[in-house]
Amino acid sequence: MAVSVRMDPLMEKELELAAKRKGVTKSQFIIEAVERALGRKDPYALLMQAKAEVDADPRHEAVRQAFAEEPQEPYDTEKSRAALIAKLREKHGLGPG
Repeated sequence: MAVSVRMDPLMEKELELAAKRKGVTKSQFIIEAVERALGRKDPYALLMQAKAEVDADPRHEAVRQAFAEEPQEPYDTEKSRAALIAKLREKHGLGPG
């Protein structure tokens, strides 16, 4: 079913930019927003559902134990970014940045 929505040009431009950043069409962006507003796509509820499904999986405990010895340090984005840039510079014959 098609629905037509009127909005001021500034809001439409913001919509276009937000949809582009997210990599979806304006229609997809609007549908997701309406789903969230109606409670159909609550990210927290989806997270809780996913966690419940993982906990219900009989293999979950074995996987958890297999990774129990892994360090629980937070991911260092800047360190990884710097390492990636260094690898790319080396690969392409560029000196250190």
